[in-house]
Amino acid sequence: MGMSMWLALVSIAIGTYLIRLLPYIWMKRSLAKRQTEDGIGSMPTWLTILGPTMIAAMFGTSLVPAHPDILAWLATGVGVLVTYGVWTRTHSMGLPILCGVVAFGVMTLVF
Repeated sequence: MGMSMWLALVSIAIGTYLIRLLPYIWMKRSLAKRQTEDGIGSMPTWLTILGPTMIAAMFGTSLVPAHPDILAWLATGVGVLVTYGVWTRTHSMGLPILCGVVAFGVMTLVF
């Protein structure tokens, strides 16, 4: 790997870390300032909505294939169905995602 690739990877890693760290530090300080007498801080409403909104946005973009041909749509559909099927049986997060990704990969490699 060239130096430019390492530089890109390091900047992505630092950026990803800061995206998570800075809001945490800001909320920690903000909640410490707002604590009431009994020690309960109030969290802003927009912050409770931000996480699910970002997950929904990533989910929505992952449903549309990068190269929209029939095979990509079929592989995406099979991956979604397998993910949902495994989730209905296990009600966990890791195993359904793993199975869905494997099903998607198998569909794209086999066909």
